[in-house]
Amino acid sequence: MAKIVLVHSFRGGTGKSNTTANLATAIACTGQQVAVIDTDIQSPGIHILFGLEQDTPLKYTLNDYLWGNCAIEDAAYDVSPEAAKQNNGRVFLLPSSIEAEDMTRILHEGYDVRLLKNGFRSLVKALNLDYIFVDTHPGLNEETLLSIATANILVVILRPDRQDLQGTAVMVDLARQLKVPKMLIVVNRVLQDIDINAVRQQIESKYDVPVVGVLPNCDEMMRLGSSALFCLEYPDHPLTQEIKTVAQSVMT
Repeated sequence: MAKIVLVHSFRGGTGKSNTTANLATAIACTGQQVAVIDTDIQSPGIHILFGLEQDTPLKYTLNDYLWGNCAIEDAAYDVSPEAAKQNNGRVFLLPSSIEAEDMTRILHEGYDVRLLKNGFRSLVKALNLDYIFVDTHPGLNEETLLSIATANILVVILRPDRQDLQGTAVMVDLARQLKVPKMLIVVNRVLQDIDINAVRQQIESKYDVPVVGVLPNCDEMMRLGSSALFCLEYPDHPLTQEIKTVAQSVMT
């Protein structure tokens, strides 16, 4: 049975979309069939990491499915890198619309999370998926809470920052109330001179949730500027190795 992996952060700027894209790709490179859904409909951006730039013609987006204009699989685009294809893996991306009027409509109307949940089942069947990764809008709103309730695995991204730590405590408590079956924490943008084990122990003791990855802040990521997938551009980098460790925890 396919697993729904929801990747979320309490605040913006945590590197959530980059982590989601690289994590999904790392799993696809092990031979899995993976879809990534951009439900950050108010400020979409993960499509850039997969090479679907603004001038790429998209017949349908996730918005079209939510508004009843197409089947959900019609909004899925095969963005599989060669490294995944070589191992019989696939990555499909369901982008959100980057048109201003579409984002404004979503802000005004919201969307029906139950329709999205039904779409997950259709998508799994149509594409024979093993995993669906859901890249969320940061913070807590009604759609996010309902989406968390549908997840098999919740991956929480945070930085070692006091505001992140406080907000994440609220989110973890809500996830427990919603009875999410499996919750994992990834700490991102950790300075390289900080004791990684101390960070891991501090956060695990604070939330009683396993920290499955501590991702170092690095110049290479900054230089890449979301123009490509880090794990493919720097396959031997310590950050890529840590992403693969997180991938194994998700698949276990």
